[in-house]
Amino acid sequence: MLETAGDSAAVERAIAVLEPFVSEAKKARMAAVLARRTAHFRVVLEDIYQTHNASAAMRSCECFGVQHLHVIEQLYPYSLNPDVDMGSRKWVTLHRHREPGADNRRACLDALRAAGLRIVATTPDPAATPLPAFPVDRPFALCFGTEKDGLSDTLLHEADERLRIPMEGFTESFNISVSVALCLYDLTTRLRNSSAPWQLAPDDRRRVYRDWLRRAVRHADSILRRAGV
Repeated sequence: MLETAGDSAAVERAIAVLEPFVSEAKKARMAAVLARRTAHFRVVLEDIYQTHNASAAMRSCECFGVQHLHVIEQLYPYSLNPDVDMGSRKWVTLHRHREPGADNRRACLDALRAAGLRIVATTPDPAATPLPAFPVDRPFALCFGTEKDGLSDTLLHEADERLRIPMEGFTESFNISVSVALCLYDLTTRLRNSSAPWQLAPDDRRRVYRDWLRRAVRHADSILRRAGV
């Protein structure tokens, strides 16, 4: 969603109010991390109900600099284990598609397409594009399902492309959180070495920075309300 000029002004007002509560060292660290963040691709998790896997996937997104994580909660709720996610939830933009009685798969797909992303389904299908050969030049959303069932028929059918992780053993299956980490390492490494405009756009960067300040400053919402922001 594009913000209006008024929205952007509100972002800047919030930043101006909250920045004095953050040390110079912390602000410098945020700036350095923001410079390496990407929204060129997003991660999508469909009905990942194991808290360990859900938390580890969130942590991988944060560590590899993927800013946006979409979670489809059609059948199961998404929950995090603080001992596993290690605070990564503070720094990743989480989009939860979980309206009761709604087609949350469709809602997520519509949101991704509205953002200009092509839908990429991860699958063990031998006909899928192997991870090292997958092109990173155009924005995309990378979708993961459960270890037991994989992605739903809806996401597989709607996918514009399919991707597989090459495997050489008998098992031919990775833990879902391992699959996320392997894909993100490969894709972010190649993306940052490419000519694609992978960094956050200036307005996006300011919105994320505002959100990070709100999470880093104690009682940030009360401070903003008192300031009339």
